[in-house]
Amino acid sequence: MDYISTRNSSNSFKFEDVFIKGLADDGGLFVPKSLHKYSQKDLVEFKNLEYKELAKKIINPFIGDFMSKHDLSKIIDKSYSVFRKKNVVEIVKIGDRSVLELFHGPTLAFKDVAMQLLGNFYEYYLNNENKKINIVVATSGDTGAAAIDAIKGKKNVNIFVLHPNNRISSVQRRLMTTGKEKNVFNIAVEGSFDDCQNLVKEMFTDKIFANEIKMSGVNSINWARIIAQSIYYFYTYFLIEDNKEPINFSVPTGNFGDVYAGYLAKKIGLPINKFVVATNQNDILHRAITNGAYNVENVAETISPSMDIQIASNFERLIFDLNEHNDKKTIDVMKSIKERGKYAIQKENLDKINVDFLSARMDENEILSTIKNVYEKFDKVLDPHSAIGYGAFDKVKLKGNNIVLATAHPSKFPDAIEKAINIKAELPDELTFILDEKENYDIIDNNLNKIKKYIKERT
Repeated sequence: MDYISTRNSSNSFKFEDVFIKGLADDGGLFVPKSLHKYSQKDLVEFKNLEYKELAKKIINPFIGDFMSKHDLSKIIDKSYSVFRKKNVVEIVKIGDRSVLELFHGPTLAFKDVAMQLLGNFYEYYLNNENKKINIVVATSGDTGAAAIDAIKGKKNVNIFVLHPNNRISSVQRRLMTTGKEKNVFNIAVEGSFDDCQNLVKEMFTDKIFANEIKMSGVNSINWARIIAQSIYYFYTYFLIEDNKEPINFSVPTGNFGDVYAGYLAKKIGLPINKFVVATNQNDILHRAITNGAYNVENVAETISPSMDIQIASNFERLIFDLNEHNDKKTIDVMKSIKERGKYAIQKENLDKINVDFLSARMDENEILSTIKNVYEKFDKVLDPHSAIGYGAFDKVKLKGNNIVLATAHPSKFPDAIEKAINIKAELPDELTFILDEKENYDIIDNNLNKIKKYIKERT
């Protein structure tokens, strides 16, 4: 499979380039040049596969000659052996909808599903190529912990994680900062997640710096993560499938990566009806999908910090699709967003978006009320992000089988859970040790040169 950049469709790349670079040199995002679509016959053959076997089938066409089928099989088995559930994810019924629990990995968030795989891809690549790389990643709370767990202790690779200082939960921070591995560096940036993300993007587009430190990235823009996340849409669809009723997914999202993975699954043949993009009050995606106004505003701190984002990086891939892979139009749109902080989606394109995507927004009180109502009615505790996904189906009325993505374990957000239902959300036993461990991170100004200097001194 060949890949192109959303900002230059004339150059072709192989999976290895796409995976290691993360972001294209021109600042664009990698997408496949063309996609193979599965037939109904193919889907019938996939239907009864266990999660790992399904992953092997779907991932293989995307990676080309990066590794053999045999090596891919071994890596997938290894990656998913660390999950608390045999089939990686679990579906539970809560009221009139199904909830897909994606938090049974080592750091209690959906990010583990892709990140464990990426960590083992890096190890395979570095062992074969005898190279060293430095991963630099921004996190709004969950990506960092998942990336650290996947990379810690591995040879020939360092990981630098930028998080917004005092803007993630203490448990999210501790899952990142209590490790003792020498190849892990945590940077608390005095700013928002968008600031962290912009710093990482600027480092990527500084070719001299990026090449000097052999920089790589695992943010949700990395195409390998999109592929890995598409698997659980297939797996869930096959478990729920009902020929008489359409299937809809509600996805709590800030960066548009997780829901774009579902959209990829649909593009390659999975007959999903609608995706509900569920946002908190940092609702740029909700405004874009409902009325076409992609306007950047100030980020508000909320009880769902992983979604405290205003610039949804993966949205660029959808813009590229809407403009029929016209890289010039994509460049113009992204320039408008960067320089003017806004982009008006034309009616024609908005109609195209609404074929696949609807949206809902929830404020703080609505999130707390949803957590409370679900707990009182069904004795289930949802974390704030999953509660947004659950509550979105109350705002967007869709017939059929409605599936909510539960993206994080409630114990990662103890303050919000206590505020909503006055109970302590306990960590799984194997992770309680982080509450007593010494933390290790450095606080740095939102200053590109200072952060570059910090990274160069440690590579």
